[in-house]
Amino acid sequence: MLYYLFNYLEKSNLPGAGMFNFVTFRAAMAIIIALIVSIWFGNYFINLLKRKKIVETQRDEKTDPYNTQKKGVPTMGGVIIIVSILVPCLLLGKISSIYMILMLVTTLLLGFIGFADDYIKTFRKNKDGLKPAVKLGGQVLLGLIVGLTLRFSPSVVVNEKVEVKIENCQEVVVKTPDVKSTRTTIPFVKNHNLNYANLFKWAGDDWMYKLGWIFFVALTVFIVAAVSNGSNLNDGMDGMASGNSAIIGVALVVFAYVSSNAVTASHFDLMYIPGSEELVVFLAAFVGALIGFLWFNSFPAQIFMGDTGSLTIGGIIAVSAIIMHKELLLPLLCGVFLLEILSDLDVKLFVKTGKKHRIWKKAPVHDHFRTTYDEFKTKWPNSTVAFKGNGFKQHEVKITIRFWIITILLAAFTILTLKIR
Repeated sequence: MLYYLFNYLEKSNLPGAGMFNFVTFRAAMAIIIALIVSIWFGNYFINLLKRKKIVETQRDEKTDPYNTQKKGVPTMGGVIIIVSILVPCLLLGKISSIYMILMLVTTLLLGFIGFADDYIKTFRKNKDGLKPAVKLGGQVLLGLIVGLTLRFSPSVVVNEKVEVKIENCQEVVVKTPDVKSTRTTIPFVKNHNLNYANLFKWAGDDWMYKLGWIFFVALTVFIVAAVSNGSNLNDGMDGMASGNSAIIGVALVVFAYVSSNAVTASHFDLMYIPGSEELVVFLAAFVGALIGFLWFNSFPAQIFMGDTGSLTIGGIIAVSAIIMHKELLLPLLCGVFLLEILSDLDVKLFVKTGKKHRIWKKAPVHDHFRTTYDEFKTKWPNSTVAFKGNGFKQHEVKITIRFWIITILLAAFTILTLKIR
């Protein structure tokens, strides 16, 4: 709203109104507003939940295996994150942008699914929450919406090659035509791009691009489901998911800014995505909202984000990367989420198949570090585990901070792939 107001005021020659045309200004304001909203609204929301006695029912002395004494802590804290993202985006963003629309749809759709899950757990006292098939169905729906929009919307185009030349002592940007593209950025490769359509050259010229887009849409569905579930699994300790996601969000802001600016895209030999500067504003609000949420969610937590938050932030990370054609960087950038998924699969396969050996003592992997080998052997006396640990339980604060450090290293390394090739 303010974006359009100040655009109008700039035409009336109001001094300073032109600042809203600079994405850096709007992004900085988005972080500030998201922080303020998350802290102010968070305090109000927590007090409201406590008055209504809408609190976590699963963590008490009898059901919590780690004796973390968190009975009575409110859940559904993802509402704070969602509101703190929406307010600055609606105020500062270009709402007509297809990229801003896609990000808002992602936030609201996965937020609704997560809220429904938390509602069933909290109000109906059903610890299983929403059926997994329903959750997956919502993630698949979002993946289809995003993939098909990127395929068919005329507003979604890229410049596959951008060069900056000096002519008459001035920088001149030379771009290839705006096209629909199935190209994506891959790390450690000189030309940086992989065209999904090239995977189907065997089908002939008529079909290779059609199959390339079908593959892209299917991959989008898979990535949205995988990253949102990885984020959901990562949400098991105070500040864990919110801190890791904020770090990942900072890296995505860097990629969004580089991709939305023709000069920087040329410098890093990346695709230029016209209009994607709105992703910078959205992701800045995303980072600000998560940092503000940490005000309440750091140990000892005053509120849990619940599936309302964890599914939403995972979806936001996935969709923003897909829009920027950076989805193949996610296994590196979201390495912590990937490890959580793999550890969960390791334990589930171990239980279902009755094997005698597994990699982790507990899943998701962060629980492995607060489970001793003796505890593992008590439950599974005839089984072995690859990583036994040092025999001591780690405090969740130490585990959380170490996971943050790992994510910082992964984020830094992901950004460095822009030059390491």
